[in-house]
Amino acid sequence: MAFLMDREVAAFTEVAEVLGVANNSLSGHLARLEAAGLVKLERGFFGRKPRTLIRLTTAGRDTWVAWLDQIGRGATLNHP
Repeated sequence: MAFLMDREVAAFTEVAEVLGVANNSLSGHLARLEAAGLVKLERGFFGRKPRTLIRLTTAGRDTWVAWLDQIGRGATLNHP
């Protein structure tokens, strides 16, 4: 989700390459994030090749920011 925060949209292949994960592993994770309403997957074609674009939803952005805030507070509590 951090990778998507700085982008409006990212290609599936780009995300898989940057994260260094197999396509099937990323696909499973994205399916769960999509089911939770955190990302939107846009499937289509670029010419004759299938292409999936990934967008972080508003709920996804809000969830990511809240998580960062939560871990930030945890770090402050553990290290005065």
